[in-house]
Amino acid sequence: MNQFPYVFFLGIGGIGMSALARWFHANGHQVSGYDKTETPLTQTLTAEGINIHYVDAVANIPVEIRENRTQTLVVLTPAIPAESLEWAWLREAGYDIRKRSQVLGVLTQGRYTIAVAGTHGKTTTSSMVAHLLHHAGQDVGAFLGGIAVNLGSNLLLPASAAAPIVVEADEYDRSFLTLLPDVAIVTSTDADHLDIYGDQDALIDSFRQFVGQIKPGGTLLINHTAHPSVAAAAPAGTTIIRYGLSAEQGPELFATDIAAEGHQFHFDLTGPKGVVTGLELAVPGYHNVENMLAAAAVAQIQGVGPEKIRAAVAAYRGVKRRFEFVVTAAENVYLDDYAHHPREIEAFLRSVRALYPGKRLRVVFQPHLFTRTRDFAEGFAQSLSIADEVFLLDIYPAREKPLPGVTSAMLLPGITAPTKAIQTKEQVLASAKTDNSFDILATVGAGDIDTLVPQLKLILTERWK
Repeated sequence: MNQFPYVFFLGIGGIGMSALARWFHANGHQVSGYDKTETPLTQTLTAEGINIHYVDAVANIPVEIRENRTQTLVVLTPAIPAESLEWAWLREAGYDIRKRSQVLGVLTQGRYTIAVAGTHGKTTTSSMVAHLLHHAGQDVGAFLGGIAVNLGSNLLLPASAAAPIVVEADEYDRSFLTLLPDVAIVTSTDADHLDIYGDQDALIDSFRQFVGQIKPGGTLLINHTAHPSVAAAAPAGTTIIRYGLSAEQGPELFATDIAAEGHQFHFDLTGPKGVVTGLELAVPGYHNVENMLAAAAVAQIQGVGPEKIRAAVAAYRGVKRRFEFVVTAAENVYLDDYAHHPREIEAFLRSVRALYPGKRLRVVFQPHLFTRTRDFAEGFAQSLSIADEVFLLDIYPAREKPLPGVTSAMLLPGITAPTKAIQTKEQVLASAKTDNSFDILATVGAGDIDTLVPQLKLILTERWK
């Protein structure tokens, strides 16, 4: 990529796109980009020296980009709409335009790659892998799909070109098929992105293709719940390690003596590479114990010993918006989580229930995508029913146009929580100021519900002090 001194991003504010932008910027390229919305993340990129504009107009493309076609790489996110004026101009002018996944494939080509895939759990697990190796003193790079709290970033720059790279391998739009991993993790293969795949069989086939690209002599760590045909697609000679919470589930890698104490989960790890006892994970949730099993096994594969793994696990502080404790008071807690799939929501809410038995739980949920809401309406209703109170925001459309009859209200009939309603963001804030009916508040979703978090934090900090 050194042949491109200029790099322009269409959709630079995306979490995966921004990591790439930071990589190019850190490596001496002149980086600029467009996004439709200014966010704390784009503000941070601007503060780091990256030029960003927010109005889709050819005149806003920086002069150096418009005047240096052959020296410019354009990186495109699938979220950019087809009617984008800037994309159309760049395409017609003959610029080298590549998808984010294609660029990631080029950057990892020829490097030792640890790729974490799965319909949910991949951001947390990839951040865990990067953290464990980094904390243990190993040289490692990482492109993450979230802001790792320990790193304060979604990018970890390696010191040398020989260092392994940890990559979140995204199944959306079959993006992960640009990667050739030495070590692959598959956290889950539940149905998702049916707007792209059509049905789960096509999604499973894509995961089979991804696993089939593991390099000779590589390793596959796969959750025991994943479709069995996925592991079967691994090349001959691949070391296959199945993992899960309990030995009763049949995996080779599992946890024992799991205990929840406050916000921490304590457990021991048993796997093909040995036993690691006395692990203390400060990020709660049984699903996070399972994610850490896979990450710790990768650390073992990379030669990290039990003592360093134990210390690194204890030091791990999670990913922003993944089981994030926003306000913690004597009797009350406010949590924020990125969950946007029924299985993720169920895992999150069951863990909240386990941590705070008997507490009244209010959930504010923003569905993400019209197609996902339509395809998994029953699952969303069932998982949200774990709460005592459920307030639904309007669907966050992201890249999609509205679908007739598909609204948040279609979830209400299936939700069995005693209290349920559609609310605006303003109503959510007003209720938080005056309503005493809940002990625990959780905001959940992958859209722009996170814009409520700072305001809710101020309100509840004042109320619960």
